[in-house]
Amino acid sequence: MKRRKMLSTLGVISVGLTAPSISKGDVYVAPFKFQEREIDTDIVIVGGGTAGAVAAIQAGRSGKRVVLIECQSQLGGTTTTAGVAYPGIFFAWGEQIISGVGWEVVQEAVTLNGDSLPNFSIPHGREHWRHQVRLNASLYAILLEQKCLEAGVQIRYYETPTSLKFEKGRWLVETYGKGIHSRIQCKQVIDCSGNALAAQIAGFKVLKEKESQPGTLMFTIGGYDFEKLDLEKIKVAYETAIEKGELNRAEFRGNIIGLLKTKGDNIQHIAGADSTTSESHSLANIHGRTSLLKHLKFLRRQEGCENTKIVEMRTEAGVRETYRIEGLYQVSHEDYVTGKVFEDGLSYSYYPIDLHIIEHGVTPKHLSEGVVATVPLRALIPNGSQNFLVAGRCLSSDRLANSALRVQASCMGMGQAAASAAALAIDQNTTPAEVNLDELKRLIQSQGGIVPNFS
Repeated sequence: MKRRKMLSTLGVISVGLTAPSISKGDVYVAPFKFQEREIDTDIVIVGGGTAGAVAAIQAGRSGKRVVLIECQSQLGGTTTTAGVAYPGIFFAWGEQIISGVGWEVVQEAVTLNGDSLPNFSIPHGREHWRHQVRLNASLYAILLEQKCLEAGVQIRYYETPTSLKFEKGRWLVETYGKGIHSRIQCKQVIDCSGNALAAQIAGFKVLKEKESQPGTLMFTIGGYDFEKLDLEKIKVAYETAIEKGELNRAEFRGNIIGLLKTKGDNIQHIAGADSTTSESHSLANIHGRTSLLKHLKFLRRQEGCENTKIVEMRTEAGVRETYRIEGLYQVSHEDYVTGKVFEDGLSYSYYPIDLHIIEHGVTPKHLSEGVVATVPLRALIPNGSQNFLVAGRCLSSDRLANSALRVQASCMGMGQAAASAAALAIDQNTTPAEVNLDELKRLIQSQGGIVPNFS
């Protein structure tokens, strides 16, 4: 046998001896490449959280083709993934001021879970949380998803936009997800990301505070009897742990007794929590979970708390403040607390000024009796944009006004308003800033929305 042929034969034999066995059903696949998708639609909504899911349902019910891009695995955002499952506030001074699509889903979730609504006829005084509706977050997420599907919405989970370009009166939105690269042509874009992500990618101006409000990881702890604890002894041990650097006072507002009493809930503070990038969001989540673990270990060393355990923990930290657009109009603190009614006002907001300060917590500043704030269309439109809106906490507002506008019920109203404006702009072949306001208000009301009365 010639040398070259012999080496070739030996090579074949050696491969056969070392290669793993392959079953008849297995095949080798080609090297990885993204699957390409070309999609044509009317409206693209970025973010399926509080505002985005409502916007998608409204837009679909308005007869428009809708693509909803959500980087997580479910809808609902703050209410579901972040676990703040008590949206509010829908009633002010004995009257309902936020209704429509969001309220419809909230009511259905309450009914299906066998829960009950608060008695909104009883004034909440300084305890505004008494008018917040407690929800089963998992059920609420399912209902949002089903109502989107019923409205014909195409939900694209695990995708995020990487490019937005406006050319010849249409938007080209590019997204990447798990193995998918999508190029989506659309007539209107609504940014409901909470971070003004789409607005930033599109090149519009945004604002951000130098120091953002702290975030919160929602969780529940148990395994102890609060009434039997020696609270003074635990306080002393807590102060000692802080002095030694084992614990950070700011992480639970210096209130270890509050942590035990509430069993967690909304008491944690994560300094600088920022969800605008994968890195910053990762850090916020890691910080929140690390803090929880340190405090859990501390509590288990205290008499009466030896069996303290984590009963439940949400998958990610909730973030209160990131970027806001520079809009055609900026809602000011003065506008909010005086209840200014705008000619282009499309929804209400009723919540105290709620600015969280690291370490010290929050002291809500309630609205004066009879005052209800309103949201104008211009605050949902980035300066210099065409066929582009935002809804949710990234609307154009100053920091104090935003601390109240960012809550769920207010964001639901904005989402319905923005989707209605986008749908009507398509019908009227114009941009949202130029739509007929009377027709826009009627469209919102057709799905149960409540529109401020300008006179």
